[in-house]
Amino acid sequence: MQFKLKNIFIVSALFFSIIISAQNSKRENLEERKTQIKKEINYLDALLSKTKKVEKNLLVEVKDLNDKINKREELINVISRESSELGNEIYLNQLEINKNQRDLEALKKDYAEMIFKSYKNKSQNSRIMFLLSSENFYQGYKRFQYMKQYSSFRKNQAEEIQKKTTDLQVLTDTLISKKKQKQDLLVEHKQEQTIIQKEKKEQENLLSQVKGKENKYKRQIQQFQKEERKIEAQIDKIIRDAIVASNKNTSNTTSATFTLTAEAKELAAKFTANKGQLPWPVEKGYVSTYYGKQPHPVVKTATIQSNGVRITTESDSKARAVFEGTVLSVQVLGGNLKAVLIQHGDYITVYKNLENVFVHIGEKVKTKEEIGTIFTDKITGKTILGFVLLRNVTTEDPASWIYKM
Repeated sequence: MQFKLKNIFIVSALFFSIIISAQNSKRENLEERKTQIKKEINYLDALLSKTKKVEKNLLVEVKDLNDKINKREELINVISRESSELGNEIYLNQLEINKNQRDLEALKKDYAEMIFKSYKNKSQNSRIMFLLSSENFYQGYKRFQYMKQYSSFRKNQAEEIQKKTTDLQVLTDTLISKKKQKQDLLVEHKQEQTIIQKEKKEQENLLSQVKGKENKYKRQIQQFQKEERKIEAQIDKIIRDAIVASNKNTSNTTSATFTLTAEAKELAAKFTANKGQLPWPVEKGYVSTYYGKQPHPVVKTATIQSNGVRITTESDSKARAVFEGTVLSVQVLGGNLKAVLIQHGDYITVYKNLENVFVHIGEKVKTKEEIGTIFTDKITGKTILGFVLLRNVTTEDPASWIYKM
């Protein structure tokens, strides 16, 4: 019975520890994401301070404020989820405390019964008579072993009670700590809600100013999109020419895919294997324009098409290769800005809006190697890297490839 009871205690403890461990891991991920969002909000605050109250930068200011509000909403969501996870942990922790209390009571009751029985037979004479009354040597030996085991079991039970008492105290202390953390999260949640309400009022005011000049801004956006399409066509031609060159001595002269050497195939396979784990093409920053067709974040009547992502970063930031490869091309774009194309087998990564370039055509680069300085717009004060990822001539969403983009 004692052995069975102990096994039940062990299995129960393992069950609860596995669940609690999983909950802790989930909350740690949320805490990590919350820290990252706070950094991005602080960064957006710094950007806003540069563009605020400058009429010609109104669109930029609204865009930055929109981004900050979106980040703030994400932060509030993460705080809510973390609070919920913490609530689950508190519940499980309380269950564990209740279970330990029941286990402790059972152990104490069991131990008390043993002590009482031992007390009834405690005299040395009783023990000697118990041994001497054995019918033979073997029985006497077995009785002696039983007495030894009984004594050892009593000692183990006492130690188990001590351990359970200690565990119970630790769990109780942890419960108090978790309840304090949950209370702190509720306060933080309320503070963020207050801040976002102020930001949304500011957003409404700025949007009313934009509304009065919507057609003007819409024309600016259309002009920007036109220039982007020219750049995309230029990049597309570079890649198609490279494909033709790779197929020159093969029968695939009309193919829109690279003919790869064994080495290039191996590199492409490695690139594919790292999907979702590639490093960011900048050390710090946030995605200010995502991939695909979408309404303009400020002028909702205008539509933008993004074949990659735009990453806003700090001034003097460097673009860096997201994976090892070979520089396919260095192109001069409008405004004397440059783009670097790096080939990774049949994958191409493109880094646009560079002021200076540190690499040359045919050069092999390593993962995270700096390839150029990102241009900072003197009017808006913005430093934005355009990043595109393609397989042959087909663009792909960088967010599927870059780690936590």
